[in-house]
Amino acid sequence: MFKKAAPLVLVVEDRGVLEGWVRSAKTEQRLALRGRIILAAAAGKSGRAIARAEDVRAATVSQWCGRFVRRGIAGLLDAPRSGAKRRYDETTRQRILVKLDQPPPAGYASWSGELLAKALADVSAHQVWRVLRSQRIHLQRRRSWCISTDPQFAPKAADVVGLYLHPPDNAVVLSVDEKPHIQALERAQGYLKLPNGRALRGVSHEYKRHGTTTLFAALNVLTGTVVGAITTAADGASFWIS
Repeated sequence: MFKKAAPLVLVVEDRGVLEGWVRSAKTEQRLALRGRIILAAAAGKSGRAIARAEDVRAATVSQWCGRFVRRGIAGLLDAPRSGAKRRYDETTRQRILVKLDQPPPAGYASWSGELLAKALADVSAHQVWRVLRSQRIHLQRRRSWCISTDPQFAPKAADVVGLYLHPPDNAVVLSVDEKPHIQALERAQGYLKLPNGRALRGVSHEYKRHGTTTLFAALNVLTGTVVGAITTAADGASFWIS
């Protein structure tokens, strides 16, 4: 038979804490349940009666009463959990970066997250992308730059920047750029007859070349006015746009 346990003796401080758990709507339900069990046991109720009233097993009542007797309020709290073991560590990050420096598999022009994960075998694609994002690595983005070999580049650049910042009085400062060798193509129009009898109009791969075009643009630094010119190499004709 289930023996009636001796009533628990609560000090004023512990009783105040437990009653606060029970009354507060913000208390986690598991703590509120444990508080009701201890308060009921302190009131002299049997373990079986408490279990029936709280719809729990008698062993649960005995467990929390025993923990309270041994450790007080601290015995009713959950022990901190260690959590799941980390699957990836710093070594994984280094392996991903090292693999990224190697050529991609045959038949591929560049690495992708899926290809890296497949090559590493034991690293998921999600982890690969997580590491790439943390390192600000974009696999499909390419950056380029040009380093001047002119030993006088710095003084020349300073002169140009000086014109932008402090142009001379009554002077016109223009910034000029060009885009040469734009091909002037005329593609042939074509029709494709579909099985249902309809004709689909499109542009075929055949074209006629009318030479090249060069686009010039000049910016008036003082006024912000842009003046442009397009020159066609086939006939030498040009026209201005502003």
